[in-house]
Amino acid sequence: MQVQSYKAGSTGTVEIDARPFGDKVLYRTLKDAVVMHLANQRQGNASTKGRSEVRGTNKKPYKQKHTGRARAGDVKSPIWRGGGTVFGPKPRDFSYHMPKKARRLALRTAIAGKLADNEVVIADLGTFAAPSARSARKLLADLGTPRRTLLVVNEREENTWKSFRNFAGLSMRTADELCAWDVAYCTVMVAEGAAMDSLAQRVGAPETAGDTETGGEA
Repeated sequence: MQVQSYKAGSTGTVEIDARPFGDKVLYRTLKDAVVMHLANQRQGNASTKGRSEVRGTNKKPYKQKHTGRARAGDVKSPIWRGGGTVFGPKPRDFSYHMPKKARRLALRTAIAGKLADNEVVIADLGTFAAPSARSARKLLADLGTPRRTLLVVNEREENTWKSFRNFAGLSMRTADELCAWDVAYCTVMVAEGAAMDSLAQRVGAPETAGDTETGGEA
């Protein structure tokens, strides 16, 4: 299929083989992967104090009867100001993991969605002799300065990484660390040709049609 391309300061189109990424977006599998990623980012450090942890005496504040007031056991009661919290949050781990095959399928279907929406650019970044934010800025300007850009490289080259890393709204990933969330969140996915080849090998669709059952799409 035809996708956008960028080389030597000019944009155009290039033909790529999109068959390894499939031709159907499995939305439920993609949603599961995105929810998993967001859950794994939670710190889970919210903490409240129960009535056994707040400061205060255990002494009964006044006698049980004949005061005209509601009975009270101690000032740490949850219904008193400064008392403990009932069923409040405690530090916990929210992380969990989908099966490896499901995560790979989610990444594949996320890329297929970007290809279908024409939001993939195959870029020839060339070689950076030294870190150059000016060259990186020109590439983004030529692409229309997208709001959220995902730059996918085949290997982590230090000068290229330093050239792009400080731009707001831009994230960089290598082909072997890319996940479905990265692809789903970006506005435009800019990838090296070698990176797309690596992704095709990593998540390539099998010849047999079994993805629809795994993804659970109707």
